[in-house]
Amino acid sequence: MANVPRRPGFYLGVLSAGFVLGGFLSALLERVLPAGAPKEVLTLAVTPKVGPFTVDLLVVWFTVGPIGVRVSVLAVVGVVLAYLLARSLF
Repeated sequence: MANVPRRPGFYLGVLSAGFVLGGFLSALLERVLPAGAPKEVLTLAVTPKVGPFTVDLLVVWFTVGPIGVRVSVLAVVGVVLAYLLARSLF
């Protein structure tokens, strides 16, 4: 197969699909695995948050936040799996 440059939409789609897949796997394993070291490692997550912040445009103002993203070990595994699958298909 030819080595074709990928568009940013391809990478955004793969990243989104990987995070959804990884989030699903993380939620599933949180319910299924018994308490112990494997559960602690596989469901470890970091949630950086931004906000709340206010935008004042003199006529209109609004407040956004807090906005956070939960990134777990399995989310990263999901991104890698989605990338490998997408690379083999396209």
